Amino acid sequence: MIPRPEAHEYASYYAGYVAEVADSNPLGAMAAQLESTGAMLDAVDEVAAGHRYAPDKWSVRQMVGHLGDTERIMAYRALRIARGDATPLPGFEQDDYVAAAGADARTLVDLVREWRDVRRATITLVASFDEAALARRGTASGGPMSVRALAYIIPGHEAHHVQMLRSRYGIGG
Repeated sequence: MIPRPEAHEYASYYAGYVAEVADSNPLGAMAAQLESTGAMLDAVDEVAAGHRYAPDKWSVRQMVGHLGDTERIMAYRALRIARGDATPLPGFEQDDYVAAAGADARTLVDLVREWRDVRRATITLVASFDEAALARRGTASGGPMSVRALAYIIPGHEAHHVQMLRSRYGIGG
């Protein structure tokens, strides 16, 4: 179990993501998402993977690429802070990352495989942190960040986007 972070351990922007994790087991949430999100995305065909619910919105492929990129960044932040690195960590512009990633030139199968690999690595990393590492704090995107907050933000961010895939893209019922 990883205790729920207090509000001062992360910037208010992340509160919705932290709230998405229902209990004190973000590792369990990550493992469950590995199965449920993976199964949901496995059912999407390549034609539907190119769908955008509006012309200026991301495709399903781009959304999956975004999940992988963001998780890598958040896990990297967790690693740096957990190891006691006090260097302030910069933010990133998600739309620039999506534009540069070229997800629409890849198959959804390949993107989902990559996301699964990233998620397995994240679970292994977070599971390796002891209580002291989880409690460490640093700065990311100009605001406070604890390792345990990142452990909640990662599955919370995914839950947010899975809800968008369901409600706006019509994926997964």
